[in-house]
Amino acid sequence: MLLYNSATRRRDEFVPNEAGKVSMYTCGPTVYHYAHIGNLRSYIMEDILEKYLRYSGYDVKRVMNITDVGHLSSDADTGEDKMLKGAKREKKSVMEIAKFYTDAFFADCAKLNIKIPDVVAPATTCIDEFIKVITELINKGFAYEAGGNIYFDTSKLSQYYIFNDFKEEDLEVGVREGVEEDGNKKNKADFVLWFTKSKFDDQELKWDSPWGVGYPGWHIECSCISMKHLGGSLDIHCGGIDNAFPHHTNEIAQSEAYLGHKWCNYWFHVHHLNTNSGKMSKSSGEFLTVSLLESKGYDPLVYRLFCLQSHYRKSLVFSYENLDNAVVAYNKMIARVVSLLKDDAGEVDRAAFDELKARFCAALDNDLNTSLAVTAVYDVLKAKTTPATKLALLEDFDYVLGLDIVPAAKKQLDEEKAAAAAAASDPFIQEIEALIAERAQAKKDKNYARADEIRAILTDKGVTLVDTSQGTKYTIN
Repeated sequence: MLLYNSATRRRDEFVPNEAGKVSMYTCGPTVYHYAHIGNLRSYIMEDILEKYLRYSGYDVKRVMNITDVGHLSSDADTGEDKMLKGAKREKKSVMEIAKFYTDAFFADCAKLNIKIPDVVAPATTCIDEFIKVITELINKGFAYEAGGNIYFDTSKLSQYYIFNDFKEEDLEVGVREGVEEDGNKKNKADFVLWFTKSKFDDQELKWDSPWGVGYPGWHIECSCISMKHLGGSLDIHCGGIDNAFPHHTNEIAQSEAYLGHKWCNYWFHVHHLNTNSGKMSKSSGEFLTVSLLESKGYDPLVYRLFCLQSHYRKSLVFSYENLDNAVVAYNKMIARVVSLLKDDAGEVDRAAFDELKARFCAALDNDLNTSLAVTAVYDVLKAKTTPATKLALLEDFDYVLGLDIVPAAKKQLDEEKAAAAAAASDPFIQEIEALIAERAQAKKDKNYARADEIRAILTDKGVTLVDTSQGTKYTIN
């Protein structure tokens, strides 16, 4: 499997630290508001990566944080805590806000068939770990106290900027709110590991520390949570491209300074979901959430398909027109599977199964190319093989793709059968079908006058007939 590695700026063969096992860390949400669908694009693609690794036979342990403290409204260590901002907005406590929006996030994940990671760790449950690592960074000379805060000293590193192939505008996303000069810093790039009450007196969540009552910075939490649950050598770290700088850059700096060796081998970054007016955010334009899409009649899995139709390292433009195209594609897939379910299934052709599966795996082995993986689904639907083979392949692929095409088709077919059974017991339907059968016999006997008479009778009853190559169809007006 080849994966584009943001740290090496090339597609690298994926080789985990321990044969057959993968340690995977995902930056989780800051739970001060609903996740918009741009946020969720990253989680969909990370879900595909995790599931494909499992599908390929790896034993994966995936860890994700929940940021419920420490993420400021500017990634430049300025402004108020986003959680406090949410609490003020809704006149609730920070922990009430965290609980509500954590639940909302996982509800959206369930609708999108995103698997919950093996470990989900809120930052507020790991304060002791933060203090331990910060203390060691101070002891090693990588951190210093100034103005009541603890800062990481980037001048002590031989290399600080790791992801230097990104476009300038991508690197600026994290500090778009504007950078205020912090006179406490020794160097412009230094960042806060621990804030004390000297900075934000209205901060609701505070803990005792060797440096005074305060709370952790955002960057330290991911390093500590990852090391706590996955050890000191990480295989894959995932996140949106807007986290590459400064968040992931700072994670590498503090983790490797603490450990004394390389920390993470592969960095997996998902690019932005844009609107026609630019990058999607919570503060501009229509706030696009899964619930909003549902209110407009869209199945959340249509949005998942929409995301899979593009490569994760390409910016994707959202519009309702583009989403409508995904609706058409999704419904056509389901309709094709309904037809397969109606056919005599036959036996699974192992040779055809293996050949078509190889195309699917080749797509995902090539830097998780989900658009080609979706093409592999169409290849199955068009293949000259048995219905049983096609159904087996679609169910097999769906472990990774998570589109529920076969279950949706089975549900649709069950509804059709239920409707047909209800219609069969309806006297009016029985009368219509008896007249249609009589009309068909009249036409066969060349008694066209009687056939026309029956059409007129049915028209008077509000029934419209349409003769097709598959027989006569009708609608009741």
